[in-house]
Amino acid sequence: STEKDDLKKESKGRGKCKEVFGYPISIFFIIVNEFCERFSYYGMRAVLVLYFKYFLRWDDDLAISIYHTFVAFCYLTPILGAIIADSWLGKFNTIIYLSIVYAIGQVAMAVSAIHDITDSDRDGSPDNLTFHIVLSMVGLLLIALGTGGIKPCVAAFGGDQFGEHQDKQRRTFFSVFYLCINGGSLLSTIITPILRAQNCGIYSKSKCYSLAFGVPAALMAVSLVVFIMGSGMYYKTKPEGNIMLKVSKCIGFAIKNRYRHKSKQYPKREHWMDWAEEKYDKLLIAQIKIALRVLVLYIPLPMFWTLFDQKGSRWTLQATTMDGNFVRSIVIQPDQMQTINPILILTLVPVMDSLVFPLIKKCGLNFTPLKKMTVGMIVAALAFVCAAVIQLQIDKTLPVFPSASQSQLKFLNMGNTPITVQFQENQLNLTGAQASEEYFTFESDQITVSIGNPSVSRDVSLTKEQRQTLLIPSAINDDWQLAYDLIYKPQEGNNEIRFINGMSTPVNVSSAAVHYDQIGPLHYSNYSEIKNGRATFTLQSGSQSCEYSKDFGFGGSYTFFIPSTLTLGPNCHESITESVDIKPNSVHMALQIPQYFLITAGEVMFSVTGLEFSYSQAPSNMKSVLQAGWLLTNSFGNFIVLIVAEIAKLPKQWTEYILFASLLVAVSIIFSIMASFYTYIDPTAIEAEFKKKLHDDEDDKKEELQKSEFKMEKRDSVSSDNGDKKHVQTSM
Repeated sequence: STEKDDLKKESKGRGKCKEVFGYPISIFFIIVNEFCERFSYYGMRAVLVLYFKYFLRWDDDLAISIYHTFVAFCYLTPILGAIIADSWLGKFNTIIYLSIVYAIGQVAMAVSAIHDITDSDRDGSPDNLTFHIVLSMVGLLLIALGTGGIKPCVAAFGGDQFGEHQDKQRRTFFSVFYLCINGGSLLSTIITPILRAQNCGIYSKSKCYSLAFGVPAALMAVSLVVFIMGSGMYYKTKPEGNIMLKVSKCIGFAIKNRYRHKSKQYPKREHWMDWAEEKYDKLLIAQIKIALRVLVLYIPLPMFWTLFDQKGSRWTLQATTMDGNFVRSIVIQPDQMQTINPILILTLVPVMDSLVFPLIKKCGLNFTPLKKMTVGMIVAALAFVCAAVIQLQIDKTLPVFPSASQSQLKFLNMGNTPITVQFQENQLNLTGAQASEEYFTFESDQITVSIGNPSVSRDVSLTKEQRQTLLIPSAINDDWQLAYDLIYKPQEGNNEIRFINGMSTPVNVSSAAVHYDQIGPLHYSNYSEIKNGRATFTLQSGSQSCEYSKDFGFGGSYTFFIPSTLTLGPNCHESITESVDIKPNSVHMALQIPQYFLITAGEVMFSVTGLEFSYSQAPSNMKSVLQAGWLLTNSFGNFIVLIVAEIAKLPKQWTEYILFASLLVAVSIIFSIMASFYTYIDPTAIEAEFKKKLHDDEDDKKEELQKSEFKMEKRDSVSSDNGDKKHVQTSM
C-alpha cells in the first residue's frame, strides 16, 4: 500500500509531461528560461562599471570596487540558494521565489538610471545622486541574491526531468544548456552597450542607461513567465536535506572532538577526520577526506578570478580611452569589447578538445588536468602583461594636466597678421588666426607677455590647476581675454567642442545635436558634447549662413576659430581654423583583442578543465560540495581585487596590471608544487571498495556472532545433559 502511494505521488509530481524526439517538453521551458536569465545578467553587468563612472559620477577606483563586490556576492549566494532548495523549498519553488526577487532588482536598476526623476535643472544629469545610489545598491543586492540563488538550481532541475533511460538526452541537454549561457552572454554584450550609447530622456537627453537596464529587466520577467508556464509539466523532487550542511557538521564535530581529546592519554588517529567516527558514518567520513584533498588545491585558485573578472571593469575603462572606429565606419562601444570572450569560448572549447589537447597527447606529453590549469593561469598572466603594454601606449597619448602648483596657457592670434609672443625667455611666432599647438606650463601665478614690435607688454594672471587660452585681439591695445579650457579627458568617448567668434558681428552656431547660444564679437562659447562621427555645424549671422563639417574621433577637445575675414557662403569652411586642445584617442581598440584571446584561452584551460577535474575526483555525493567550493574561489577572487587595489594604490595603471600578473605567476608556481603531490584517484572505485570492506566487516561480525551463539547453545546443551545425569543419580 505504501509503495503504491509513493508511485502515485511520483506520477503526480511528474505532471502531464510529454516527450518530443525523446526529450521531455518541460526542458524547453527551462532552456528558454536560462537563455533569458543569462541575457538579463550579462547585459546588466556589461554596462555596470560605466554606469557607476558616468551616471553616478564615481571615480575609477570606487566604480571598480563596487563592481567586484557585486560580482563576489553573485558567486557567494549560490551556496545559500542550494541550502534553501535542498533543505526547505525545493528547486522549483526556490527558482520561482528568487526569480521574482531577481526581476524586482533589475527593475530597481532600470528606475535608478532614469535621470529625469531628480533632474530639476534639466541639464541631462541627476541632481539628487543619493536617491539613485540607494536604489541601485538595493537593486544590485536583490540581483546578487536572485542570480546566485537560482544558479545551482536551474541546471540540476533540468537534469531531474530525465528518466534513467534518457542518459544520452540528458548529456545533450547540458550541452545545449551551456550553449544558452554563452549565447545569452554574447547577444546581451552586443545589444545593451548599443542601447546605452543612445540618447534618451523626457525633458533632457543623456546616455540611455535606463534602457540598457530596462531590456535585461524585461528579459528577466520573460524568463520568469516562461518558467511558470511549464509548471504543470515539471517533475518536482522534494527537499531531501543539504549535503553541504551535513559535511559542515561532520567536519565541525571532528574538529571539536579532536580538541576535546588533545591530551597525550588519548591515542592518535590516522586522520583528523577520524575523530568524527563516534557520531558519523565511516563512508561519509571517507568521502569527506577525498573531497578535502581537492578543496585544498582550491586555495590558490582565487587569484585567477582576480584577473579574469577585471575584463568587465579595468579593461572596459581602458577601452574608453581608445579608438573604436573599425572598418567601414563600424563603431565598437567600449563595453562591447567583452563580446570577444563568449565568441572565443564557443570557438576555443571545441578546438582545444578536438585538436590541441589530442596533439599534445600524441607528442607523448602527460598533460594532466592540473598541468592544464597551471598553464591556464600563466596564459592569463600574459594577458595582463599585454594589457600593461597597451596601457603604456595609451598613457603616451593622454594629456598632462597641471598639478596643484601649476597652470597651463595656450595663445590664440585672433588677428589676420603674424605676431611674435615673448614670455619668460620663450618666443612664439603665430600666423594670423592660429593658436599655439601645445600648452605652456608655469609654476608662477603671473607672467609677463610681450607682443608685437614695438612690443606691448602686460601682466597675465594665471589660475592654478587650470588650463587657459589667451585670446590676443587684432588690435593689440584692446583688452586681452583669458578663456578657461577643459582639464579632463572628455567622457564616454565623446568630444567637447567650442567656437570663438573673431568677427565684429554676433554669430549663431548650431548642429543636429546641440545649439550654441549667440556668440558675441570677440567672445567664445561654452564647450558642448559631440558624439564621434561626422558632425555638421550651421553658422548664421543676420540673413547669411554657411555650413562647416568635420569627422570626429573619440575623446577629443577642439576649439574652432571664426576669423574676421570669414565670408558666409558655400566656401566658409576654408576660413575656419581648428585648434586641438585635447588630442582624440589614437590607440585602436583592436589592440585589446590579443589580451582577450589570452584570457579566454586561459579560461578554457583553467575553468573548463577545473570543473572537469573537480567532477572526476569528487565522491558521488560530494559533487555539489566541490561545486560550491569552486564558486567560492570566484567570489574570493573578486574580493582580492579590492584588497590589492586598496593596499597597492599604484599611480600608474600599467604597474597595477604588472602587479596582478606577477601575483598570478607566483600563485601558479605554488599551485604547480601542490599539484605535483596530488595523486589522481577513482572515487567510484574507492567508494565501492570501502563499501565492500564495510560489508565484509559486517559479514565477519555476523559470522562471529553466529559462532558465539552456537558455542553458547552448545554450552547450554552440555549443561542440560549434566543436569539430567545428576538428577538420575539422585533418584537412584
